[in-house]
Amino acid sequence: MATNTILNPSIIAKAAVRILDNELVMARQVYRAYENEFEKRINGYSVGDTISIRKPAQFAVRTGAVANQPSGGQDVLEGKLTFQINKQNGVDFAFSSADLTLRIEELSDRVIRPAMVRLANQVDQDLMALYKDVYNWVGTPGQIINSFPDFQLAPERLDNTAVPQNDRSAVFSPSDFWAIAGSQTALFMQQIGTQAYRRGEIGMMGGVDTYMAQNVPVHTTGTATNGTVNGAGQNVTYNSVMNTESVPGIQNLITAGNGAAGTWKKGDVFTIAGVFAVNPVTKATLAFLQQFVVQADVTADGAGAATLSIAPAIIISGAFQSVSAAPAGGAAITKVGASNTGFVQNMVFQENAFALCMVPMVRPPGAVDVARETYKGISVRLIPFYDGVNDLSQYRLDVLYGVKTIDPRLATRLSGSP
Repeated sequence: MATNTILNPSIIAKAAVRILDNELVMARQVYRAYENEFEKRINGYSVGDTISIRKPAQFAVRTGAVANQPSGGQDVLEGKLTFQINKQNGVDFAFSSADLTLRIEELSDRVIRPAMVRLANQVDQDLMALYKDVYNWVGTPGQIINSFPDFQLAPERLDNTAVPQNDRSAVFSPSDFWAIAGSQTALFMQQIGTQAYRRGEIGMMGGVDTYMAQNVPVHTTGTATNGTVNGAGQNVTYNSVMNTESVPGIQNLITAGNGAAGTWKKGDVFTIAGVFAVNPVTKATLAFLQQFVVQADVTADGAGAATLSIAPAIIISGAFQSVSAAPAGGAAITKVGASNTGFVQNMVFQENAFALCMVPMVRPPGAVDVARETYKGISVRLIPFYDGVNDLSQYRLDVLYGVKTIDPRLATRLSGSP
């Protein structure tokens, strides 16, 4: 007579965590090492749910042989970001006693895999929502990425802004992924053409690993029309914004001409006439205008005036210089993309742009037979409880994690071209 192994919570949790890791897309391309910080103990106590992350220091170059004296030299300024573990998500399911005598492979296909797919989608959605912190946006919003010239705009922008060339990834919507994959089938390169045509894979393009995800979000812009800067000299020093939650920082910008009760949405991107981007290392002025991202929803007053919270902060000199010049009074503000319109947010980024921390959850003292499994940095906790009336073994599976934009300069949004 055939015998079946009765499945216990540990076996189920081990299957679940491996399926979850396999189903993640965006989460496998971002920085994960901050998880070690949450595991540290200080004087016997855990660090809690929040850690501080140092922003990268930057320096200006001296010209000539004479060193700057300490009193006139550069201060080493390291701003900080806060990273919080604040997302608890899970799935709940139940097995009959008969189910629990099945093989784990059968149970995985019927119940565990569908549950983990949904949970993986939620983790990826939370990471992809970080697009709202990214101020670079190349291409024409609303256009499909269907050629290599469309695609190359992203790595070109990253190169122009001194982003390291290692560990770059792109996550495309299905429509954009299949359009760019189709464009590769006509290339006279057998390996790329074959994998694009037969397997629907693109692989690495221009030093960027490419992926497709159904969770690529759509950003709907605010209703505000293009406005103007209301008052000259709206620049700041790094010291005043160094501990705000962006790199190099966040500041307020007073604007006009937004239309009565016009809205700006968090994640809207715009440029300011005459304010060009600079290379963050050399500080050389680049050929394109600096793009800014709105960091909080705002509605203009009846006269069309609004104060926008924006990143990056407008810093015009020194080691942390972010733009070529301060905006002039009345300088035109031009929104990227039409107002009150939804645009797909494909992203191309270097690994250190975003971070995910997933930490093991506590075993509650009152729970019995709790299983907690970690695999490749992915941690799940499974707690069973029994429904004696219906002979059902019920389970709750939870994950605890946080997501954070660490350095938005290392990422860009990407749209196609007309």
